[in-house]
Amino acid sequence: MQNVGKRLRLLNSAIHYLLIMHPTEPTPRRSRLQKKLELMLELGLWRFRLIAIVPVVMSLASTLLTFAIGTRDIFKSIKFFFFAPDTAKVANTAPASVVSGIDFYLIGVAFLIFGYGLYELLISEIDVYRAGSDTDNSGGLLDIRSLDQLKEKLVKVLVVALIVSAFKSMITIPLEDVKSMIYFCLCVLILAFSGFLMTYKPANKS
Repeated sequence: MQNVGKRLRLLNSAIHYLLIMHPTEPTPRRSRLQKKLELMLELGLWRFRLIAIVPVVMSLASTLLTFAIGTRDIFKSIKFFFFAPDTAKVANTAPASVVSGIDFYLIGVAFLIFGYGLYELLISEIDVYRAGSDTDNSGGLLDIRSLDQLKEKLVKVLVVALIVSAFKSMITIPLEDVKSMIYFCLCVLILAFSGFLMTYKPANKS
């Protein structure tokens, strides 16, 4: 009995030694499955951002549409200038059509900036543009690296488009009395103030 007890103690010590020197780390099947499902979910979420290609394509299509409308308005004013018999009507209508075309061009540029910015922020950087840039930050309208830059550039272009639209309305206002003259002067003052606010940069206090 003593020999049997001694052998059992030796066997127990040997098993204990093996467990200490060569520990086994069990990997439950459930945890591996959970990790695999998590990886698949994250991969699907990451690839779902590619749905942003829809507004990008629609923005570029809107750019083409607005450019086409602006070109049509300008050609209409040119045609009206050369073939209209009433020269007084030409003087009132042709400039408004030209300014309307410029306004549509600016709206198209806003769509273009939105499409490029959305592509670079959500899908991928445009390597052709980055490779052709002399510096890392060229500062162009299509150089968009954050959501704040996209918002800032869109606001600038849209404000210019609104100024051009207001100017188009101004040149068609009939100046018949003092009241209309006052309104015209107020419009000029507001446009000048808007241009000042767009270009104003506060001085850095050092």
